[in-house]
Amino acid sequence: MHQFLPYAWFQGACVPFEEAKISVATHALHYGTGAFGGMRAIPDPQNSNTMLLFRADRHAKRLSQSARLLLTELSETRILSALEAMLQANRPTTPIYLRPFVYTSDLGIAPRLHNIETDFLIYGLELGDYLSPEGVSCRISSFTRQEDRSLPLRGKISGAYITSSLAKTEAVLSGFDEALLLNSRGKISEASGMNLFLVRDGQLITPGVDQDILEGITRSSVLELARVMGLSVIERPVDKTELFIADEVFLTGTAAKITPIRQLESTILATERPIMNALRDRLLEITQGRDKDYEHWITRICMTKD
Repeated sequence: MHQFLPYAWFQGACVPFEEAKISVATHALHYGTGAFGGMRAIPDPQNSNTMLLFRADRHAKRLSQSARLLLTELSETRILSALEAMLQANRPTTPIYLRPFVYTSDLGIAPRLHNIETDFLIYGLELGDYLSPEGVSCRISSFTRQEDRSLPLRGKISGAYITSSLAKTEAVLSGFDEALLLNSRGKISEASGMNLFLVRDGQLITPGVDQDILEGITRSSVLELARVMGLSVIERPVDKTELFIADEVFLTGTAAKITPIRQLESTILATERPIMNALRDRLLEITQGRDKDYEHWITRICMTKD
């Protein structure tokens, strides 16, 4: 069972988690007309009275843009203000995951985005490692990643995650930890909720934004760090067979952080991952507020005294 934070942001205020309830007739529940975000916050290793949020501004911007894809306005300022209020109410002492969600709160049965009420909520839960840091096993899913011409995939639209859910369960029920989805052109797109990277001959390769991927924030952070560290970075279409012969293969995401793929289908992949390890170590330093060059990626929220 998840250990949820005691307070949620709901209908413009912090309320006890168990009181943050919606009607069974809520529009978003029936049609997937919502958009969500996800971000991690950890206690500052140097000051337990301060929480560190990784790239909160980028997360707020993406959620605001996702809301616009649903024809609703949700400002970045409003998101960040609610996040701070929620953290102050909960005063967490362990690493947590925050889930902001903008959704059509209207009670009705017509699938639409016009003339409809929307709302915004946030809840959180304690979260350590979402996937094993030692690596995961993956299969190629029988389900295909949707196309941007059918869904606005640059937003984290809740209805789009039915495909991720089907792919994830298919993988687990067939003995694997995760699924990799191909796009409609037969190229690797992403995992059920993570972006994918591989290393070949010293080059860091990842599917580009034209491959129907989510524009992941951890993904863009890894790309920037790799370039600063002097690595050759290529964004291009990736064939599934490349993964079997790659020097390193790993996943990135807010929940997953940087997680290696140790097995793909029946093939055990390479276990030496120097590039991935260097990126993971650097990202860990940054998220813990120990890298002054990337202090601007960290939002520090000091917990006020009662």
